[in-house]
Amino acid sequence: MFNYKFFDIGLLILTVIALSIFVYKKRDKISIDGPMYLYRTKIGMKLIDWFGKKHAKFLDIMLWPLLITSYGLMIFGVVYFLFIIFQYLTDPIIVELVKAPPILPIFPYFTEFFGLNSFFPNFYFISFIISVGIAIVVHEFSHGIYAKRFGIGIKSTGFALLRLFKIPLPFFGAFVEQDDKQMVKAPKKAQLTILGAGVFSNMIVTVLSIGLLWLFFLASFQPAGIVFNDYAITTINYSEVQTINDFSVYNFNAEDLAMLNQSEYVRLGVHDIYFYTSTYAINRTFNSNIELLNAYEDAPAFNAKLKGLITNIDGKKITSRDGLSIAIKSHQPGDKIQIETLYNNQKLNYDLTLANRSGVAYLGISSSSSSPASPLKKIIYYLSMVTPKKINYSTGVVYQSKIGSFGIFLFDMIWWVILINFAVAICNMLPIGIFDGGRFFMLSVWGITGKKKFAESSFKWVTIFFLVLLAIWMVKWFSSYFF
Repeated sequence: MFNYKFFDIGLLILTVIALSIFVYKKRDKISIDGPMYLYRTKIGMKLIDWFGKKHAKFLDIMLWPLLITSYGLMIFGVVYFLFIIFQYLTDPIIVELVKAPPILPIFPYFTEFFGLNSFFPNFYFISFIISVGIAIVVHEFSHGIYAKRFGIGIKSTGFALLRLFKIPLPFFGAFVEQDDKQMVKAPKKAQLTILGAGVFSNMIVTVLSIGLLWLFFLASFQPAGIVFNDYAITTINYSEVQTINDFSVYNFNAEDLAMLNQSEYVRLGVHDIYFYTSTYAINRTFNSNIELLNAYEDAPAFNAKLKGLITNIDGKKITSRDGLSIAIKSHQPGDKIQIETLYNNQKLNYDLTLANRSGVAYLGISSSSSSPASPLKKIIYYLSMVTPKKINYSTGVVYQSKIGSFGIFLFDMIWWVILINFAVAICNMLPIGIFDGGRFFMLSVWGITGKKKFAESSFKWVTIFFLVLLAIWMVKWFSSYFF
């Protein structure tokens, strides 16, 4: 398998070297603004001017969908923002599950840096450049196009680079510098449209990328097998347990309990039926007088320690849960079967004897889908509802790329284009001063009330409110992470 990380890190190093040479050669034309290098150009200005004038009718047609989308994004962003803060501050489990800071910087390999590999696919440097580049360029050029449509001048275009001790880093932004004096004097509707144009375009890219991802998935992926969550689990009452590791429960004492810690599972006998549970569970039950406990059934899958992706049974390819069920039920209890699985890119073979469950052949695996446990997982889960998945937990089907690791690489990159464009759209419409949504909110209040001072005051206090919430959120994360 091609090592994309090795190639990617090499590309990152070469990019930093190239940017350093560029900044040195263009040092007379590059300005410094805080931690950023700014390079102003005229690139794209003719395209902006041409599109703003040539397609004026089309831009006018899209005006109301643009404004409706912008308001919708603002409402959604505020509601979701308040929801996840409430969840984070009130649910300690979420703090334990998500170690990443609430204000999460997006940079190459941040998923590995913050331990988010179970939430996101690989985020290579090249994926960062392409996805972030598309989001920023589309966003900023849309501002410029609508500014031209309403007769507002464009001073320059350009890009920004983060600098560290005079070294330019490939964490960048783009900008279209409008004439601020003309912008302020423009009608409120025009200003609202210009401000909302960026996020509207990001949402268009999001929708188009979802379509592209589906087309690529259907053309390049195929079912590879069935994933299962766990072995079959049942709940038993400890009061009904008669034996523990074949010893009578009535003679069981603390010394016997200490011996159990040397093994992973404990064998429980209940009316000549056997179950298996963890040493942790039996310790908790024994010391806390808890009556109910979860235990694995004495089933073929558990006894064989079946693991991995189920790819075929008796040489027949398995590509759906129905196919798996039919393959098992076509046998009789006591029949021997051969199961092939794929685990860590290795094929594993198992020879199993099927058990009897009410006269039907029984393997003993669980394939129930679990609901997302955190706000972060929820938004990823909801996003996955409209995008194809390499692992579809609702159906249990795992898909394999027809073109190898390159297909997975492209799939992940398109997925990141979707996520980042969607995230940029949501964040930029929050009614906070540093975002487009801040002035968008102020102009909206001004237009509704007709009172400029009230609108400016509302804008200021709403910004303060959200910044205070963010500060509380970060303090909560910091205290839980470091203390």
